[in-house]
Amino acid sequence: MQVNNKVIIVTGGGNGIGREMVLNLLNKGAKVAAVDMREPALIETFKLAGNKSTNLTTHILDITDKEAVAKFADEVVALYGKIDGLINNAGIIQPFVKVNDLKFTDIERVMNVNFYGTLFMIKAFIPHLLNRSEAYIVNVSSMGGFLPVPGQSIYGASKAAVKLLTEGLYAELLNTNVKVAIVFPGAIGTNITLNSGVEGPKMPAGNSPKIKMLSPVEAAEIIINGIQKNEVRIFVGKDSKFMDILYRFNPIYATKLIGKKMKSLLPD
Repeated sequence: MQVNNKVIIVTGGGNGIGREMVLNLLNKGAKVAAVDMREPALIETFKLAGNKSTNLTTHILDITDKEAVAKFADEVVALYGKIDGLINNAGIIQPFVKVNDLKFTDIERVMNVNFYGTLFMIKAFIPHLLNRSEAYIVNVSSMGGFLPVPGQSIYGASKAAVKLLTEGLYAELLNTNVKVAIVFPGAIGTNITLNSGVEGPKMPAGNSPKIKMLSPVEAAEIIINGIQKNEVRIFVGKDSKFMDILYRFNPIYATKLIGKKMKSLLPD
């Protein structure tokens, strides 16, 4: 789907990949409704849009509030007259601890934002998207959604749920005008730890990460280009592509490899 002149909603549009997707879409001629819980973040996104901000509206919304999401859908459709695309990007990670040490409040928060928030948005907008001659639903999962990452097991479970939900939607909407894509970001240089309200893992003295991260700008370009190419599975980063292949070929080896890399970052 070419994004020029399309109206597209982006959740998590106040920072990181979400913000960069908003700016990328605007530069490609789309009209964008940016959604986030943090008003200062949305204000900054609006400022960064510069002269493209005439095609941008910002909306404070808690996507875990089912009733608020339903109301928002009616409001944004009334505002624009149509909706052509929905990018479910908003997501949070869990504290870097094992399941045994993870509080139920943290578990519920991660599942509510990552899975139910995505589901509520989909349910609210599918009826509107089905009325368009061409439309797109894009759900952002994670590399942790297809292989286990110790210390992020519940986050991974929430993103695996997004993956299967998206694949089910793809199958259900095959004979409609609504295209569906799933995104698997690898290591991206964002502030997701801070924005999730959790502390980063404790790095051992003298041991710094050696993972090459993509910038949010690069990640956004890959995702939006994938939409314009009608891709169904969009891998963001060489690490994501590689681990997808490795995990399908040898899941035990891949699991042990990730476990080894995470071991020094987790409490015993």
